[in-house]
This record gives sequence, structure tokens and C-alpha cells, in this order.
Amino acid sequence: MKRARRRPVTTEGTLPPEGSRAALGRGHTLPLRQWPITLVLAVATLGLLITWAGNFRLGLLAVGVAPLLGALLRLGLPDVGLLAVRSRFTDVTLMFVLGGVIVLLTLVAQPNPWLNIPMLDNIGRLIGHPVH
Repeated sequence: MKRARRRPVTTEGTLPPEGSRAALGRGHTLPLRQWPITLVLAVATLGLLITWAGNFRLGLLAVGVAPLLGALLRLGLPDVGLLAVRSRFTDVTLMFVLGGVIVLLTLVAQPNPWLNIPMLDNIGRLIGHPVH
């Protein structure tokens, strides 16, 4: 019968999260080895550039899609390199929530929202600011 190893009383170090090995081997350059986070950062950067160019809604949609893409990559790939920060569950949950909130707020942004949620029409009153 195998005995379970007892946890140490004090922390002796940290273990990397599962899936934190580089997506590709050492024969490739660093951005290519770490292609999952490179892709997520590229999508977010593209969204910021689109926003800066004047189309805030499309730009912010791209910014919101970036963490959703990261969550899908973290969920579906065995090794994602620097995209793995905590446990798989925590990483995926946080990225889905963050990306979902950004996309939702972008869709209901005034003027002329693409998604109409009556409860959010007077968001200013809900958070204590007068709506003119």
C-alpha cells in the first residue's frame, strides 16, 4: 500500500501550473515557441489599434475576444507556455469572465448599442451618476 506524502508545514517553492511547457520546442524562436500568448497579445494589440484609429466598438470587441481566445486555447491545448498562470480551471474561468464582460459592455455601449438590455439602459442611475 502506497502512503500519501504529507504536505510540508512551510512552503518550500512553487510548482509551475500544468500545461506551462512551451507549445513548441527549443528549435524555434521565443515568440513562436510561445505562440498561444503571442496570438492572444496580437489580437488585443490589434483591437487597441482599431480603437485608437477611431472605431471603438470593433476595437473593443477585438480586445474582449482576446481573453476568450486565450481561454479556449488554455482549455483545449495540453501545453500553452506563458498563457498558463494558475490552474487550468482558474485560468479558463478568469479569461472567460473578463472577455465576456468586455464583449458585453462593448455591445451595450451608447450611442446606438448593438445589444439592448433594458436593465442596462440607465446604467448611470444604477451606479449613482445622473443621466442627462
